[in-house]
Amino acid sequence: MIARYTLPRMGAIWTPERKYAAWLQVELAVCETLEDRGQVPKGIARTIKRKITLDPARIEDIERTTRHDVIAFLESVAEQAGPHARYLHNGLTSSDVLDTGLAIQLTEATTIILEDLDALLAVLHTQAVRHHDTTMVGRSHGIHGEPMSLGLKFALWYAEFTRQRKRLTAAREDIAVGKLSGAMGTFAYLPPTVEKATCAKLGLSPAPVSNQVVQRDRHAAFVTTLALIAASIEKVGVEIRHLQRTEVLEVEEYFSTGQKGSSAMPHKRNPVGSENLCGLARVIRANSLAALENVALWHERDISHSSVERIILPDSTILLDYMIVRLTQILDTLVIYPDQMLKNIHLTGGLVYSQRLLLSLVNRGMARTTAYEMVQRHAMQAWKKRGTFQDLIARDPVIAKTLTPAEIRSCFEPQWYCRHLKQVYRRVFGSDASSPPRRHRPPRRGRPRR
Repeated sequence: MIARYTLPRMGAIWTPERKYAAWLQVELAVCETLEDRGQVPKGIARTIKRKITLDPARIEDIERTTRHDVIAFLESVAEQAGPHARYLHNGLTSSDVLDTGLAIQLTEATTIILEDLDALLAVLHTQAVRHHDTTMVGRSHGIHGEPMSLGLKFALWYAEFTRQRKRLTAAREDIAVGKLSGAMGTFAYLPPTVEKATCAKLGLSPAPVSNQVVQRDRHAAFVTTLALIAASIEKVGVEIRHLQRTEVLEVEEYFSTGQKGSSAMPHKRNPVGSENLCGLARVIRANSLAALENVALWHERDISHSSVERIILPDSTILLDYMIVRLTQILDTLVIYPDQMLKNIHLTGGLVYSQRLLLSLVNRGMARTTAYEMVQRHAMQAWKKRGTFQDLIARDPVIAKTLTPAEIRSCFEPQWYCRHLKQVYRRVFGSDASSPPRRHRPPRRGRPRR
């Protein structure tokens, strides 16, 4: 499933070919900077680039002997570049290449995630506008509360993923740094000016200070941000799973022709997409803990972080992008049942209007404690099926003296609760509050229609 959605773009970033290409980018950029300073003959970097064809199999073959990946990479390059290879890696340590190359890969991966977040935001915006007036019951503790709008849920999610996008943008800036400060971070062989100029060529910023590695609090913040986005995806998935329950059935994941829900029960239509997303969020959360544990390294560095990052950084970026794309597809094709929503509003015989009735009595001069006890007493009778809440209220002589029949009926109108939504939408969507976004990049898979 992951390969179908993300590997053509995201997975390519984490192939051995792309990793070695990023390392070569770093080495050649340093060489070009030294050419600019007159420390290396002009044209060396261009000549080396022309001669090199990266061969991961050959590099891995050399590494079986060297037991060191960067040395294997450099020896493979030297086999093709010949004498010019002596101008590479002068004054650098392995982590200069590894960490700066990793920054290139992480920024590329983040760019894809941000693009797919934009597609998700577009779908959320469209659904929020479409369902501005789709009334449903709100729930707290899983219990019916008061009427609300389905569009408000979409607007809430839109605002949350907008915040997540800002966090990811900041996290990308945090990890888009290179370092060429040498073995202990002292710039003993290459001055900071070389680092600054080289990073500029690579589209990165120089780390203000480093030891042998770029400090791993940056990467921990990045993976934690991915985990936060995954948590928001899980939040949406949990909501869909509840709303699709048989006894609720207000929304439903699209069920395509030929799809099967159970090997034993032919009637089953399950929220499998949302369940998958809830499970996958746990993986990224676990990876964020591993990233946090990478922050503390011995002295100027050890390599305990390296083995961890070879797993969690590709896995987390690929997995999160898949989750975003899949959630976009689920929401874009979500089946909505407005009639069932209205049915559920009336399921408790009007109990969801208790607060409005309470406040109407208070506004007419009744003490709040008295009004609360009176309304609650009738509500508890309605819970026990001793009549509908509205009928019980209408027959109460004290309430009848306080509110007219028309005023009582007006307390039981679900649309009243959504009268300020336009203002909320303007806060969330600004000038686009009443219209869907102009740009809506569809999910990568063909979208079944409702």
